[in-house]
Amino acid sequence: EVQLVESGGGLVQAGGSLRLSCAASGFTFDNYAIGWFRQAPGKEREGVSCFSTSDGSTYYADSVKGRFTISRDNAKRTVYLQMNSLKPEDTAVYYCAAMPIPLVAGRWDSTDEYDYWGQGTQVTVSS
Repeated sequence: EVQLVESGGGLVQAGGSLRLSCAASGFTFDNYAIGWFRQAPGKEREGVSCFSTSDGSTYYADSVKGRFTISRDNAKRTVYLQMNSLKPEDTAVYYCAAMPIPLVAGRWDSTDEYDYWGQGTQVTVSS
Protein backbone atom coordinates (compact mmCIF):
# COMPACT_ATOMS: atom_id res chain seq x y z
CA GLU A 1 0.00 0.00 0.00
CA VAL A 2 1.37 3.39 -1.01
CA GLN A 3 1.60 5.83 1.85
CA LEU A 4 2.91 9.34 2.27
CA VAL A 5 2.62 10.54 5.84
CA GLU A 6 3.29 14.14 6.75
CA SER A 7 4.17 15.28 10.25
CA GLY A 8 5.65 18.28 12.01
CA GLY A 9 2.92 20.83 11.52
CA GLY A 10 1.66 23.02 14.32
CA LEU A 11 1.14 26.53 15.60
CA VAL A 12 4.07 28.93 15.56
CA GLN A 13 4.53 32.66 15.90
CA ALA A 14 5.62 34.77 12.97
CA GLY A 15 9.36 34.57 12.54
CA GLY A 16 9.50 31.08 13.97
CA SER A 17 10.46 27.77 12.38
CA LEU A 18 9.00 24.35 11.75
CA ARG A 19 10.32 21.24 10.07
CA LEU A 20 7.88 19.08 8.19
CA SER A 21 8.57 15.43 7.42
CA CYS A 22 7.13 13.23 4.72
CA ALA A 23 7.63 9.50 5.26
CA ALA A 24 7.09 7.34 2.19
CA SER A 25 6.32 3.64 1.85
CA GLY A 26 4.84 1.22 -0.65
CA PHE A 27 6.66 2.39 -3.78
CA THR A 28 10.19 2.63 -5.17
CA PHE A 29 11.25 5.83 -3.47
CA ASP A 30 14.31 6.45 -5.63
CA ASN A 31 12.15 6.61 -8.76
CA TYR A 32 10.08 9.53 -7.55
CA ALA A 33 10.49 13.21 -7.01
CA ILE A 34 8.83 14.44 -3.84
CA GLY A 35 7.06 17.74 -3.78
CA TRP A 36 5.50 19.86 -1.07
CA PHE A 37 2.28 21.73 -1.70
CA ARG A 38 0.05 23.85 0.48
CA GLN A 39 -3.54 24.90 0.45
CA ALA A 40 -5.00 27.77 2.42
CA PRO A 41 -8.76 28.11 2.99
CA GLY A 42 -10.50 29.31 -0.15
CA LYS A 43 -7.36 29.06 -2.26
CA GLU A 44 -6.02 26.60 -4.78
CA ARG A 45 -3.33 24.13 -3.85
CA GLU A 46 0.06 25.58 -4.75
CA GLY A 47 3.51 24.12 -5.15
CA VAL A 48 5.99 25.04 -2.45
CA SER A 49 9.08 22.96 -3.19
CA CYS A 50 10.29 19.80 -4.89
CA PHE A 51 13.32 17.53 -4.72
CA SER A 52 14.16 15.43 -7.74
CA THR A 53 16.33 12.35 -7.31
CA SER A 54 17.21 12.16 -11.00
CA ASP A 55 19.73 14.99 -10.70
CA GLY A 56 19.37 16.28 -7.15
CA SER A 57 17.65 19.43 -8.34
CA THR A 58 15.52 21.40 -5.95
CA TYR A 59 12.75 23.82 -6.79
CA TYR A 60 11.04 26.51 -4.74
CA ALA A 61 8.13 28.83 -5.13
CA ASP A 62 9.23 32.46 -5.22
CA SER A 63 7.25 33.12 -2.05
CA VAL A 64 9.41 30.75 0.01
CA LYS A 65 12.86 31.09 -1.58
CA GLY A 66 15.49 31.86 1.01
CA ARG A 67 13.22 30.79 3.88
CA PHE A 68 12.38 27.14 3.15
CA THR A 69 14.80 24.31 2.47
CA ILE A 70 13.90 20.88 1.14
CA SER A 71 16.06 17.86 1.82
CA ARG A 72 15.81 14.16 1.32
CA ASP A 73 17.08 11.10 3.18
CA ASN A 74 16.75 8.12 0.85
CA ALA A 75 17.83 5.64 3.52
CA LYS A 76 14.92 6.76 5.69
CA ARG A 77 12.60 7.27 2.72
CA THR A 78 11.81 10.68 4.12
CA VAL A 79 11.74 14.19 2.70
CA TYR A 80 11.94 17.22 4.95
CA LEU A 81 10.84 20.81 4.56
CA GLN A 82 12.64 23.18 6.89
CA MET A 83 10.60 26.36 7.18
CA ASN A 84 12.22 29.42 8.70
CA SER A 85 11.11 33.03 9.10
CA LEU A 86 7.51 31.92 8.90
CA LYS A 87 4.86 34.45 8.01
CA PRO A 88 1.10 34.45 8.64
CA GLU A 89 0.60 33.98 4.89
CA ASP A 90 2.36 30.63 5.17
CA THR A 91 -0.65 29.31 7.09
CA ALA A 92 -2.10 26.37 5.19
CA VAL A 93 -2.44 22.62 5.10
CA TYR A 94 0.84 21.25 3.75
CA TYR A 95 0.86 18.13 1.61
CA CYS A 96 3.66 16.03 0.22
CA ALA A 97 3.29 14.19 -3.05
CA ALA A 98 5.28 11.84 -5.28
CA MET A 99 5.89 12.25 -9.00
CA PRO A 100 7.71 9.75 -11.24
CA ILE A 101 11.10 10.95 -12.45
CA PRO A 102 12.30 12.47 -14.64
CA LEU A 103 10.44 15.66 -13.87
CA VAL A 104 8.52 17.13 -16.72
CA ALA A 105 10.32 20.36 -17.47
CA GLY A 106 8.62 23.30 -15.82
CA ARG A 107 5.96 21.15 -14.21
CA TRP A 108 7.31 20.52 -10.70
CA ASP A 109 4.48 22.57 -9.23
CA SER A 110 1.67 21.02 -11.23
CA THR A 111 -0.61 18.84 -9.12
CA ASP A 112 -1.52 16.84 -12.25
CA GLU A 113 2.01 15.41 -12.45
CA TYR A 114 1.90 13.75 -9.03
CA ASP A 115 0.68 10.18 -8.53
CA TYR A 116 0.53 9.90 -4.76
CA TRP A 117 -0.50 12.32 -2.03
CA GLY A 118 -0.35 12.45 1.73
CA GLN A 119 -3.20 13.49 3.99
CA GLY A 120 -1.69 16.84 4.93
CA THR A 121 -0.50 18.57 8.07
CA GLN A 122 -1.74 21.91 9.34
CA VAL A 123 0.68 24.81 9.71
CA THR A 124 -0.63 27.91 11.44
CA VAL A 125 1.49 31.03 11.80
CA SER A 126 0.19 33.65 14.19
CA SER A 127 1.02 37.32 13.85
